[in-house]
Amino acid sequence: MPNQATARALEPDIVSRLARFFPDATPVRIPIKLSRTQSSNNGNGNSNASGNGNGDLTAHEQANENVFFQDTVIEFGTPQEVLFVLDRPLQFADRVLVESNDGSLYAEGFVVAVQYHLERTAVAVRFLKHVPNWIVKS
Repeated sequence: MPNQATARALEPDIVSRLARFFPDATPVRIPIKLSRTQSSNNGNGNSNASGNGNGDLTAHEQANENVFFQDTVIEFGTPQEVLFVLDRPLQFADRVLVESNDGSLYAEGFVVAVQYHLERTAVAVRFLKHVPNWIVKS
């Protein structure tokens, strides 16, 4: 198993594999905070993916289901998407909030692509609304 430093060094390579599916992707290095929004679901419109046997989550389970927070780095971006690596899996259509550490980017989006790797997940998120000038191409 690779050590933490080796795993972190491989992150741009992992994301670059996913970026091949996004022709407008530009390499960037923007530190962000990522959190799952309350409206996340398991991709089928039902946010009750587990629970107390009848399909309902208890209040504690629902709170844990919606609590998700991780610092990461946007490795590639397009005007509509951001691509990065996480150490927790996200699923297709999960909704997340992307916040840059300097406050210049604050946008909600949803997962449009996922590639699973050993202990890491490459993710592409598409913004729900247009985010003006978050990425500038010359």
